[in-house]
Amino acid sequence: MNYDKFLNQTVKAVPPSGIRKFFDLAATMKGAISLGVGEPDFITPYHIRDAAINSILDGGTQYTANRGLPELREEIALYLESRFQTRYDPKTEIVVTVGASEAIDLCLRVLIDQGDEVLIPDPSYVSYSPSVTFCGGTPVPVPTHERDGFRLRGEEVRKACTDRTKAIILPYPNNPTGAIMERADLEEIAKVVEEKDLMVISDEIYAELTYNGLRHVSFATLPGMWERTLTLNGFSKAFAMTGWRVGYICGPAEIIEVANKIHQYVILCAPRMSQVAAVEALREGREKGYEDVVKMRESYDRRRRLLVDGFRQMGLECFEPRGAFYVFPSIASTGLSSEAFCERLLKEEKVACVPGTAFGSRGQGHIRCSYATGIEKLNQALEKMDRFLRHL
Repeated sequence: MNYDKFLNQTVKAVPPSGIRKFFDLAATMKGAISLGVGEPDFITPYHIRDAAINSILDGGTQYTANRGLPELREEIALYLESRFQTRYDPKTEIVVTVGASEAIDLCLRVLIDQGDEVLIPDPSYVSYSPSVTFCGGTPVPVPTHERDGFRLRGEEVRKACTDRTKAIILPYPNNPTGAIMERADLEEIAKVVEEKDLMVISDEIYAELTYNGLRHVSFATLPGMWERTLTLNGFSKAFAMTGWRVGYICGPAEIIEVANKIHQYVILCAPRMSQVAAVEALREGREKGYEDVVKMRESYDRRRRLLVDGFRQMGLECFEPRGAFYVFPSIASTGLSSEAFCERLLKEEKVACVPGTAFGSRGQGHIRCSYATGIEKLNQALEKMDRFLRHL
């Protein structure tokens, strides 16, 4: 049967994730080392797992309110105020989602009408452009450059704006580059946002993972930007809770109300037991200075320096990431495209990385390597990659 006439042609035309392609290939190869998927190798801390188990044993298996458990929204509000100085009313300005991925989708569906343009730094996480396309918008890449530390520049944003531009996505700390935006950088963007009358979707899922003593600055804290910003975050990265699928959106009540409308029809609510686990993560974290987060961040920092030093010793130019848990070395000196480099590396040395082009055209000549894996495997991967480069 020919199903083509029944399929949504817009969705059909979107290519599959470039991240999953190499991860899936590596999963079929015995002894392969994957630096592909951005998932912490840490197990969710015991006290968080225990809280979820106890809630199930106590019969907590029902739906929650669409917006999420009231106690979770209260904990999120306390967390954001204490860590990033952003203030939200837990009753009207927060909605709990199924991971930050649903949060991205909801924000775009709330804001974007057919033909609206959304500015997206290039390179950036693979899901932004397809998500804009899925809701009828047009993704517009805004180039970032290694010479600028892959920061988004106000002049580039201004040049990319048209009379159809409605929003900009700010994904910092950045996946795949590890770039961050400091306050002065964000102030430069805020001027353009106000000048062009834009909304901002600030994806801050890696907010806890910054290095060299730098602290994340939430875009909503800039003067005049709170009312223009939807802040996204979640528990996957900093709390090692990828499989629990809990995220959230914070922003003006009028926008959150509409986001919750879509959420209640399509999802209804995030899983209760996952929300209970998230309450425990924030409550225990607040009482103990987020010691679990600090320990993981310190471990990532050691791995970060190991990879950067390793790539530079191999003769590859490597930007020093200051956030998230990825390095984005240049492989342009090899003469191979990003895709060809990753395919040969996987085939010849059984090391899986992601081509930079999976994250946008500006990623050509780079590969993304996640250091959310153990030191021993990272050292093995570096040895194999060094051998691969010498054979080239």
